[in-house]
Amino acid sequence: MIATTLYNDPACPWGYSASPALSVLRWRYRDQLAWRLVMIGLRDEIDQREAEAYPPARQAQGRLNFRERFGMPIAVDPPERPVPTGPACRAVVATRLAHPGRETAAMRALQFAWFTTKAPLDEVVAIEQALARVAGIDAKAVAGAIDSPEVSAAYAADKADARSAAGGATEFQGKAANSDGLVRYTAPSIIFELDGKRLEVGGFQPIEAYDVAIANLDTRRPIATARVLQRGPDDAGGRGTARRKPRRA
Repeated sequence: MIATTLYNDPACPWGYSASPALSVLRWRYRDQLAWRLVMIGLRDEIDQREAEAYPPARQAQGRLNFRERFGMPIAVDPPERPVPTGPACRAVVATRLAHPGRETAAMRALQFAWFTTKAPLDEVVAIEQALARVAGIDAKAVAGAIDSPEVSAAYAADKADARSAAGGATEFQGKAANSDGLVRYTAPSIIFELDGKRLEVGGFQPIEAYDVAIANLDTRRPIATARVLQRGPDDAGGRGTARRKPRRA
């Protein structure tokens, strides 16, 4: 099994726009990948200079650009005020601690709320409402725990992990960032690890990049996987037209 670490943030439009590729990756490899979702924590508070640098008109144009480029559901109107992403990140971490395995579903719900509503996702009530659609969790308890000592410690560990990209392949490829004095992974960076080998796919990438990384990390895998890689989702039973192999590496 390949250890798969995903660095992401509910407020990152690149991480949100990568949702289709990440879903394909999960579908193709299923239980061959052991996922770990790490919150980047893009900003825990909004200072006046940042608020002035991103007025509503600029935010709206950015949202429109992402919607037209990637086709994800994104509302053009931004929230009434700038919202720090830390509380939403904490909600994902709180879900991971209270309901292991449901953090990805919580992440997707928070991303959807972030980009399709004007909900202030730094408020407990708004977070609870966003998580209410996630089956198998206690949304109220999760939202109420975002400032608990346990969640705070785990969130701090996530942020430190996300800011450990210095000297690695992601930084070398120009896919890292340095927004708070430390070189961090950008969303949605993925690290694949197996038998002491490690491959980084930094930042926003096409699905082919993940396929190439996995193929080079574990050459024993393709026979079972290749059949899936070349077929569409409707061909699970062995019928249908095979896809052409990806041309990009």
